[in-house]
Amino acid sequence: MALHIPGLVAVVVFYAVILITGIWAAKISKKEEKKYVGERSEVSMLGGRNLGIWLGIFTTTATWVGGGYILGTAELVYLPSKGLLWATGPVGYTISLILGGFFFAGPMRAKKYVTVIDPFQKKFGNIVSSILVLPLVMSDIFWAACILGALGGTMKVILDIKSLYSILLSSIVAICYTLLGGLYSVVYTDVIQLIFIFFTLWLCIPFFLINPAVTNIWYTATHEVYQAPWIGFLELEDAGIWLDEFFVTCLGGLCCQPFYQRVLASSSVKHAKIMCLVSGIFCLSLGIPPMLIGAMAASTDWNQTSHGLPTPFHKGEGKNILPLMLEHLCPTYVSIIGIGAVAAAVMSSVDSALLSSSSMFASNIYKNIIRKKASDQEVLWAIRAAILVFGIIAMSLAMASSSIYELWFLSLDLLFSLVFAQLVCVLFIPVSNGYGAIAGLIMQLTMRLGGGDSALHIPPFICYPGCSIKHNSYVQSFPFKTLSVVVTFLTIVIVSSLASLLFHRGLLPVRWDICNLQINSRNRNQEEPAEEICLGNS
Repeated sequence: MALHIPGLVAVVVFYAVILITGIWAAKISKKEEKKYVGERSEVSMLGGRNLGIWLGIFTTTATWVGGGYILGTAELVYLPSKGLLWATGPVGYTISLILGGFFFAGPMRAKKYVTVIDPFQKKFGNIVSSILVLPLVMSDIFWAACILGALGGTMKVILDIKSLYSILLSSIVAICYTLLGGLYSVVYTDVIQLIFIFFTLWLCIPFFLINPAVTNIWYTATHEVYQAPWIGFLELEDAGIWLDEFFVTCLGGLCCQPFYQRVLASSSVKHAKIMCLVSGIFCLSLGIPPMLIGAMAASTDWNQTSHGLPTPFHKGEGKNILPLMLEHLCPTYVSIIGIGAVAAAVMSSVDSALLSSSSMFASNIYKNIIRKKASDQEVLWAIRAAILVFGIIAMSLAMASSSIYELWFLSLDLLFSLVFAQLVCVLFIPVSNGYGAIAGLIMQLTMRLGGGDSALHIPPFICYPGCSIKHNSYVQSFPFKTLSVVVTFLTIVIVSSLASLLFHRGLLPVRWDICNLQINSRNRNQEEPAEEICLGNS
């Protein structure tokens, strides 16, 4: 297959439009910086906290609906060993956003935090917060790598461009406009990208449905024709694995810095809540096209297509099933437009991930720990340097990834396993403190790493009930990730209560109080009236 020149031109034009939009948004950001009363770095990270409700809905939806979401969902529905029952992304993300709107957005926005790490830093101190930054930053990098890899596979299939070149080009464009305008560039380009994703994905569906190689998907949902029914099967022995994946998808997203970046940038608490709820509905609706594409791929007689036999599954091309469908079952012009949808999804999430991780590094590590007297201009340069470094790391990982879904799920797994219990405690459990948080981290790491991880090639050293060896690798059938989160939560509460009792009643000397429980208690008592006023005004 020769290089597809018209398709390449179309992609370059699309990237040019995105880059120009990002540059235009950067000019708005500069004007806002001059008017903003607070620190200029907050304009870069949070857009001056004046994000309108509709812009917020568009950018939140676009952030969630990335290349991993679209291609990963299609991949799972198509794979004979998985199916629709295992594609927890669309429903899980929707539940995550709705829970975020009802319970998490209010407390975070009312206290005017800058990043999701701020409440940990204020309540638990620098040691715990600096540890928790690691899984959050790693999650963003894995997420960016996942979606860059998705685009690389798509362009390789349809345009016959090496994945290396498409990943490199996409990374450079995303890094450039994120560097220039911060959140403003990210938000305004998200609007264009989301509109493009919506129309182009739905445009492709009719061409798949009318193709003679595709059997009725209602029939193949429950009957084996070319492969196992695409609805999927859930054996009793796999119920624990499914529960883990479902909770990781639903609750892992509640710890994402890109989510809180939009919440904290909203103009009010009310707008932040509405933004989350509406984005959840939009996110679910945009999950329907990739689910349909995966179902139609499972219902396709590939011998009737230009792809031929063996099928994509037997050739190990499951992660590229969406671009393969575009190439072999659609007219050329439709497949080129489809590339635009994937490219838009990738750009809308890569920029968010890079800005998210760099904001946490600059605000919580560089400014609060490394250089406490850093000027505002210095913090801005720290953000830019972090965007560049994290972008290069994500680009390198994307070139080495083997599965889109694997990286996508791993990014959420890190957040669910290591951050979720801590976040619930710091926001909703007043007695929680640094001692409980440290004990919780130790417990969490022991139980989570003890179960092993195939994606990171970590062998297990704890065999939970139902542990077995399949295909020369350990499989934990027990929902040990969910169990570890529950045990971590209880550990934080119990150890925090015990530590508070021992120090406040004088059973342990104050000089042993390395987490400053007495000081933190006084600070909370002083902040309570101000918080009540803030909540009342919102």
